[in-house]
Amino acid sequence: MNTHTELACFMVERVLDGFCNGLRLLLGVLIAALAIPVGMQVIARYTGVIPVYLWTEELATFIFVWTVMIGSTIAVWEGTHFDVRVIPDAKRPFLKLLQDGFVLVMISGFAILFAIYGIEYAKFGAIQNSPMMRANMLVTHISVPVAGVLWTLFAGFRLLQAVDAYRTARKEAL
Repeated sequence: MNTHTELACFMVERVLDGFCNGLRLLLGVLIAALAIPVGMQVIARYTGVIPVYLWTEELATFIFVWTVMIGSTIAVWEGTHFDVRVIPDAKRPFLKLLQDGFVLVMISGFAILFAIYGIEYAKFGAIQNSPMMRANMLVTHISVPVAGVLWTLFAGFRLLQAVDAYRTARKEAL
């Protein structure tokens, strides 16, 4: 690879890593926010100090859905999700590329399905409101195509990195 391509890849990686750091921060905020409605539910059910608010369950569900989608997106970036090894890690560069490439292509395939079919799912959510809070269900339904696009982006970049690592290992072997 020439220096311009290496520089571009490095810059893209920095941008994506910075974006992922922003997602980590957002995930922390969402988890902290999740403690509020869940805490209210626990106190209301077991102490009777405050009345039982049904909207807290809906809010907890909304936050939880986004927490799962953002958490899975971070896991795709870090390479810690969707990857169960049933055979030992390959030692040879080409076999390593095949092994990692297969996983990343499968992630990308499912991610593209989430992105495409998630749009219809989000449209379906856009015409509904939640029963208690009367919030538009697009708030949670849009998380599916957003996660699909981010999974595709992150897995695609990791696939390019795997191909680059193979090329580098092949050149070093010669």
